[in-house]
Amino acid sequence: EGADEIAFLNITSFRQGVLEDMPMLHVLEEASKSIFVPLTVGGGIRSYTDPASGQTWSALEVASRYFRAGADKISIGSDAVSAAEMFVSNGEKKTGETAIEAISHVYGAQAVVISIDPKRVYINNKNDADSKHVVVDLGDSTKGPNGEQFCWYQCTVKGGREERDICAVTVAKAAQALGAGEIMLNCIDMDGQCQGYDLPLMNAVCAAVTIPVIASSGAGKEDHFVEVFTHTPVKAALAAGMFHRKEVEIESCKAAIQNSGLPARRKQ
Repeated sequence: EGADEIAFLNITSFRQGVLEDMPMLHVLEEASKSIFVPLTVGGGIRSYTDPASGQTWSALEVASRYFRAGADKISIGSDAVSAAEMFVSNGEKKTGETAIEAISHVYGAQAVVISIDPKRVYINNKNDADSKHVVVDLGDSTKGPNGEQFCWYQCTVKGGREERDICAVTVAKAAQALGAGEIMLNCIDMDGQCQGYDLPLMNAVCAAVTIPVIASSGAGKEDHFVEVFTHTPVKAALAAGMFHRKEVEIESCKAAIQNSGLPARRKQ
């Protein structure tokens, strides 16, 4: 259908170990036999101990199992937030102990994608947020429900179920410093709304890092792809629901991008 990459993201895998998630591994193994675009797989990439056997696996061992099953890249979510918190608390010094560092060292930065799941925390004044957070001006079109002009983007973990006192920009910068090669940037407020990507968020993170940023959450029509590539420096855009439901075709999105004067890889 024309996708340039495919991402498998298991948002419930924090409840169990990846090595016990045989259905996901089987899907990946079968998909890699006939799909020849890069495959990114995420969910539960972390060190963990099996409560039944007491055996412990490192994040590198878990990632290695995914790579052997056919993944080209792995996506780290919740564990990346913890790694960023540790990086900041250590005065922005590496420890060599995080999943990002370990996997990047063995497989390369290009194989490590960081998935960030922030939510907006609306404020009326830039000074209303803790100074450690990066405050973003929302502009006229995306103000808060009570007319708030500003927000900071609070990171969440465990599929958005828990909030952390760290912002998306800080996590992105830390992830790059620790060895990540890409940022998959979601937004809980936009997810499933089909109203377009969170452009202020994309611009804020792109301005803070030099590695590629992938826009995610909010696409509902072809013009949303044109919009995000026109108004932000993101290098790729991801969508799920609208393609799964066959509401929009991938090729029609690429045609819209190309018709706007932007390059797009089309099916031959």
